[in-house]
Amino acid sequence: MMRAWIGLLSMLVLLTIAGQAAAETRFALIVSGASGGEKYAGQMKQWRGALQSALVDRHGFEAKNIRLLTDESVQGGTTGSAANVKAAFAELRQLLTKDDLLLVVLLGHGTSDGDVAKFNLVGPDLTATDWNQMLGAVTSRLVIVNTTEASFPFLDALKAKGRVVITATNSAAQKYATVFPEYFVKALGEASTDLDKNGRTSVLEVFEATSQAVKQHYEQRGQLSTERALLDDNGDGAGREQGAEGPDGGFARLWNLDAEPAAVANNPELAALVKQQRTLEAEAEELKLRKGEMPPAEWQAAYEKLMLDLARVSQEIRKKS
Repeated sequence: MMRAWIGLLSMLVLLTIAGQAAAETRFALIVSGASGGEKYAGQMKQWRGALQSALVDRHGFEAKNIRLLTDESVQGGTTGSAANVKAAFAELRQLLTKDDLLLVVLLGHGTSDGDVAKFNLVGPDLTATDWNQMLGAVTSRLVIVNTTEASFPFLDALKAKGRVVITATNSAAQKYATVFPEYFVKALGEASTDLDKNGRTSVLEVFEATSQAVKQHYEQRGQLSTERALLDDNGDGAGREQGAEGPDGGFARLWNLDAEPAAVANNPELAALVKQQRTLEAEAEELKLRKGEMPPAEWQAAYEKLMLDLARVSQEIRKKS
């Protein structure tokens, strides 16, 4: 009888975790700021359309969970103004849970005078500090991609442990229009972006594929690259380039943009185990960031326990897959 109760309790726990996993939702906020001219307005329109299509058709985002703010050339849309950006975040904060994912993409232009960095909106701009204040109230997993020139200061301004921040440039002095958004949109839409061929597309893979394409863009034209993208997710604001050594990338590697495979989503026990696996992986990344803050023996013991738990859960997943 006792074994039966234990078995029933275990099943209830698994079903509860599976329910939580199934409740995870992916949202996107695409902010298309001031176009700066007819030619660039056309480019931004193309990028917006391709970005929405990639998120919905390839990665399984629900169209209702994508918020789009447009430049001044669009009639009838929701304009990318400071007021509308703030309203969008206010709405999303009411919908997001801690397990959800919010992808924020900034398309357009940016400026930096050495002290203050801004993303150019229709009307008054918002500074990097303004953006950080809005993002600070978001409790979900968060990825923000600033695709503009002079985006580098946003890396430090928006830094936070476990928040993925991507900038198109590694210097505030880079003030020329970037090609990063073109290749970022392409990377989101292409199956080849699944670099490790595991059937999922992580934020890190999108960053690496985009960065490599930008590098090739300049090499093929015999030009010196004027932009080098950076990714930060450990909260130090330093970031790293694609292919470089460094502590960043742990969370970006774990966070997938595409929908859960049907084989997992339709199997409550397997979904529960996958949910547990991701939780342990995230805890391991968080523990890595605390390595210098804990006594070595205490840290090692905690890390070994996590690795053993992770190995056990991974083995169960393989059995049920």
